[in-house]
Amino acid sequence: MAMTAAEVRKLITDAFPDATVTITDLVGDGDHWAAEIIAPVFAGKSRVQQHQLVNAALKEAFAGPLHALSLTTRAPA
Repeated sequence: MAMTAAEVRKLITDAFPDATVTITDLVGDGDHWAAEIIAPVFAGKSRVQQHQLVNAALKEAFAGPLHALSLTTRAPA
């Protein structure tokens, strides 16, 4: 079962309440998403560490309805 953009955004904002999140459906099928996440928690962390934080927060979703998620992460300017 595919997820909606709102569901993907909620998963991310539940894990990172201070984040600014933009979700894009990459191919129009509700299965392949891109997320741009700008969050203070990423400050001082490498891109790999940032992605590890997101992947850990979404672990259950990846085991179920979330099929593919391309990440762009950064700390606020």
